[in-house]
Amino acid sequence: MTDKKKNTEELIIEAKSFFEVYKKEIGESRRKGRRVVFVNFDDLSSHSPVLAEALISSPEEIMTILETALEETGIGLKNTRIRFNNLPETQKVKIRTIRAQHLNQFIFFEGLVRQASDVRPQVINAKFECPSCGTVISVLQIEKKFREPTRCSCGRKGQFNLLSKTMVDAQRLVIEESPDALIGGEQPRRMSVFLNEDLVEPVMEEKTTPGSKVRILGILKEVPVPLPSGSISTRFDLAVEANNLIPLESTYEDLEISEEDERQILEISQDPELFKKLRESIASSIWGYEEIKEALVLQMFGGVRKISPDGTTSRGDIHLFLIGDPGVAKSVTLKFISLIAPRGRYIVGKAATGAGITATVVKDEFLKGWALEAGAMVLANNGVVCIDEIEKMDAQDRSAMHEALEQQTVTISKANVQASLSARTSVLAAGNPKYGRFEPTQSITEQIDLPPTLLNRFDLIFVLRDLPNKNQDNAIATHVLNIHQRKDKKPEIERELFKKYVAYAKQKIEPKLTDDAVEEIKNFYVKLRNHQASGDSHSIAISARQLQGLVRLAEAHAKSRLSLTVERQDAQTAIRLTTYYLMQVGYDPETKKFDIDRFTTRISSSQRNKILMLKETLKKMEERFGKQIPIEDLRKEIGEEMTDLEFEEAIEKLKEKGDLFQPKQGFLQEISGRG
Repeated sequence: MTDKKKNTEELIIEAKSFFEVYKKEIGESRRKGRRVVFVNFDDLSSHSPVLAEALISSPEEIMTILETALEETGIGLKNTRIRFNNLPETQKVKIRTIRAQHLNQFIFFEGLVRQASDVRPQVINAKFECPSCGTVISVLQIEKKFREPTRCSCGRKGQFNLLSKTMVDAQRLVIEESPDALIGGEQPRRMSVFLNEDLVEPVMEEKTTPGSKVRILGILKEVPVPLPSGSISTRFDLAVEANNLIPLESTYEDLEISEEDERQILEISQDPELFKKLRESIASSIWGYEEIKEALVLQMFGGVRKISPDGTTSRGDIHLFLIGDPGVAKSVTLKFISLIAPRGRYIVGKAATGAGITATVVKDEFLKGWALEAGAMVLANNGVVCIDEIEKMDAQDRSAMHEALEQQTVTISKANVQASLSARTSVLAAGNPKYGRFEPTQSITEQIDLPPTLLNRFDLIFVLRDLPNKNQDNAIATHVLNIHQRKDKKPEIERELFKKYVAYAKQKIEPKLTDDAVEEIKNFYVKLRNHQASGDSHSIAISARQLQGLVRLAEAHAKSRLSLTVERQDAQTAIRLTTYYLMQVGYDPETKKFDIDRFTTRISSSQRNKILMLKETLKKMEERFGKQIPIEDLRKEIGEEMTDLEFEEAIEKLKEKGDLFQPKQGFLQEISGRG
């Protein structure tokens, strides 16, 4: 016994000398008023290998020694907890490899939070008074069952008075292995983790929402399993008592920016070629696509979310859609963005369901009820969701996205769960044309299996075409082969600095529109709206939804310059990108005008006007020929107004809609009651 006591005293002296060296970190937590000191394991092992070794084998004992030593030095606050930031790699385990040999050891593992219970108080110590002699007895509450003293020194058994209870907040998480750590078709395993005190503060709770990726450092404990008879089973459950929880994903708002980072960020923002450098830092392994990369930069920064006086909100997130030929690096771009953006999620159309994208209600085996499980768009709140091969998703699954794209919420009403979840997510989607390659003469909706209502919600739509061009092919070949030779040059702005630059802009900058920018956008909008084909009142070049998109893009460009105002130059960049995309998808070659109907409906307005003309001619001819009208006479009547191909197309469209049918060869008849 004396040896053990002597050993403990020696360890306390060792720990005190360590904290003398660690004064700076302790002072910092004291300044912030925190009752927690974060310790780096490497610092402890380099200062005192004895303490470090003892910590791994008997963590609870050493933790008590460290906390006692810290209190005795008088540097920290009273009751200060010690949390470790890291542990040696030898202590890293996978949830599936945890065995009895790890019991009472200090281990760490990574995984996804699957379920999180409510934070509730838990008794850790209770004081009782003996009614006979007045002695105060303290009882530590370690087990689940509340323990009272069995006997007093005066001989009394039972019936003690409870004086006080010491309580802490506690929470239980269920951590599941993350999919990237699994081999082949393994089922992910789960582990219960208990958190208490500062680990369940509201700030931490935000980081442990279901779906978050975390690293858990803690002590493995056995949990007795009670049998129905009241006795304890020979089989025990395992649980981890967390010493520290480190979130592995952070949103832009959480990224910590040091003074050195801020100095670098402000220095970059003054660079006249800033936007070019930001653009070239995006997927530098892909050659070209300047406009698309510019749009991706703007998507990272995003516009400003606004709440109007009547309570309605207009989103600040920018949605992009890429459609293109095979082999133009769409998936590479999406994968890159999902990795660089905090809370980036990458999903593939065929393997995604509506529940997996938005949210679903599942039976909760722990709480014996219904629980809500968040899908990718909710998990990527304040991040980016990259959806590849969006056209291969089932139509009903895609419809779940409509609300998330515009209202930025996901509403669930299933079983007894009614909830509205926040999904402030930017969406970057990619799709392939139906017939393998993009055909510029056809409208975009004819080439991709997406409803116009969904397409209309994207701020910019880009067509990536693979066309032979000697100079371009030469440049691409050189670029690709240089990468394979490992000769590729580093991006202008390093990935970590790029992340911090975007985070700084998102945290600090909320640009306001200036009159110059408003005038620029207004002129462009009005000019396009009124730039109609002569005498054609049906053609719409641009809609109010595109106008909002222009504002978002201009705000994002101002953010990229760290400017508090949206100037004329920001509006011009937004207009340039919008014009570029309208030229690709909204240009009607027949009227040589922009026509929004080419991608928001399946028929361009010039085509619609021809169909209307055909229907009117049919009505007139009914007076002369009766119900059945010869196709030849109808063709003569229309004459030069339509080409033969347009005439046949218009008839096919009316047949598809069920307005016309052919009662016999060479004749057309309108279906009565319609038109």
